Amino acid sequence: MEQIWDPLRKKMVTATPEERVRQWFIMQLRDAFGVPEHMMRSEVGFRYGRKPWRADILVYDRSGAPLLVVECKRPDVALDEKVLRQAMRYNSVLAVRFLVVTNGNLTYLYRLEGGVFVPCERIPAYEEMLCQR
Repeated sequence: MEQIWDPLRKKMVTATPEERVRQWFIMQLRDAFGVPEHMMRSEVGFRYGRKPWRADILVYDRSGAPLLVVECKRPDVALDEKVLRQAMRYNSVLAVRFLVVTNGNLTYLYRLEGGVFVPCERIPAYEEMLCQR
């Protein structure tokens, strides 16, 4: 099986279609949006109720609190309401301000406003995310 380097886990991982999307988006966060690599983690495990879950990518603020969660899907998976609900469920535990869902072809960002996630037109730079409450 083909392998791809995950700079966040610092190891080679199997290059599944979803993993390729995850690694592409890690590079987008780093290169286009200025998120320092040391402020990101991939495949972050947590519990929601009794069930274990994994966030594909988690971005932290400078205090170490979760800021943004990214749910990655294979390119052939539609980014429908079910995918969005999955990412929103993570927020019950992670308490992030931003959600991203992406399949590599389409990417949607949501920002927490007044206790609900609302669509945003663009992903802000890391420094902008830190300033938004």
